[in-house]
Amino acid sequence: MKPAKKFTRRHFLQTTSTLAAAPFILPSRIWAAETKPNDRLALGFIGMGTQNRGLLGGFLRKAETQAVAVCDVDANRRDAARKTVEEFYAKQTGIGGYKGCATYRDFRELLARRDIDAVVIATPDHWHAYIAIAAAKARKDIYCEKPLCQSIHEARAMVNAVRKYGRVFQTGSMQRSSKEFRIACELVRNGGIGKITSVEVAVGGPAVPCDLPAETAEPGLDWNLWLGPAPARPYNSTLSPRGVHKHFPAWRNYREYGGGGVTDWGAHHFDIAQWGLGMDSSGPVEIFPADEPNAQSGVRLIYANSVEVVHKPDNGVTFHGANGKLFVNRGKIQVWLGGDLKADSPAKAEALAGEILPAIATHLYKSDDHKSDWLACIRSRQKPICDVEVGARTVSVCHLVNLAYYHRQRLKWDPVNEQFTGGTGNRQWLDVPQRDPWRVG
Repeated sequence: MKPAKKFTRRHFLQTTSTLAAAPFILPSRIWAAETKPNDRLALGFIGMGTQNRGLLGGFLRKAETQAVAVCDVDANRRDAARKTVEEFYAKQTGIGGYKGCATYRDFRELLARRDIDAVVIATPDHWHAYIAIAAAKARKDIYCEKPLCQSIHEARAMVNAVRKYGRVFQTGSMQRSSKEFRIACELVRNGGIGKITSVEVAVGGPAVPCDLPAETAEPGLDWNLWLGPAPARPYNSTLSPRGVHKHFPAWRNYREYGGGGVTDWGAHHFDIAQWGLGMDSSGPVEIFPADEPNAQSGVRLIYANSVEVVHKPDNGVTFHGANGKLFVNRGKIQVWLGGDLKADSPAKAEALAGEILPAIATHLYKSDDHKSDWLACIRSRQKPICDVEVGARTVSVCHLVNLAYYHRQRLKWDPVNEQFTGGTGNRQWLDVPQRDPWRVG
């Protein structure tokens, strides 16, 4: 088991500065705290857009962590993240002029730091696999945003690297740490609405090829490094917004960098479908394209147990069973039995589960906080609630859905060996083009 922490008191003092040359003394409340500075996990953050700024704020408030480095290819974003960290610790410690957060343009420099225990990756999707695998090789534990990666090949390569180097990996599909989704999946898994016949997963449509026009380059942005493994193309602010933006950029709508709504929201809702069906280590065996040529929904997945999962428009997950149906979304559950609405809130659904499920019901992994679950597993060296294998299987389902839209072919799939069967599909579809030197082997 890895030592709990290398972020020593000496390092804490060295990375903190005061305005005066007087002897440096940490306030007594810091050393009296439940988690001492030398017990903290040193974290580095890679990709400082809107999502990672939110994650950074959450981890800063965790007593067991210390943010020591941030990385972004855009100078404005990395400097803003550094300022956030240093202002937070200055206020927390009462030490003016705190300077304990390093900034990096290139993630490889951050990963080379031996004092960093773990990294939080929230770059655009096309970078996830390469950086996560490099982090695993550098013996860092990893929190990586969803969707896990850009291809089925990349997903398996990430699992292999995490297992080879013994890392603790949390996929950022944080709905697994929300009570309503756990209750919903426990009801489904335990026969609460009868044998499942079909599932509707409502998320946005597939991605499209990028056709954005060239714009004047953004000062302070390393555009070539932003592109990384993706095809070379001129800068456009839709992909990497100017300055410190507060929205979620639309790079996710383009095939070179994301998978559209199918992977973006699908990494949440197809994940819940997989969880409810007990398919975290498997997937569908057949995929049918939509009926219309330019359809944005309608792809159907058939599992080995004959359950059909259908991609629908809108947002949420609906399980259909022999005795009723269940709809779940963030903060919402509705359960019907025999045509009657029996629960219309998470609290009522939980009470219903207590009434109708057997005493020996299967209970799923319980996490109340996705970030805390990861941190606890770093200490215990156990798999977290959304381990890399879970993320890989979910994103592979999403990619199969997109492949059915892109190629409009019926596909037969072997989820054990992760390959097309029956003369369908093309092995080349299992991966995406990658520029040197950023190829995932």
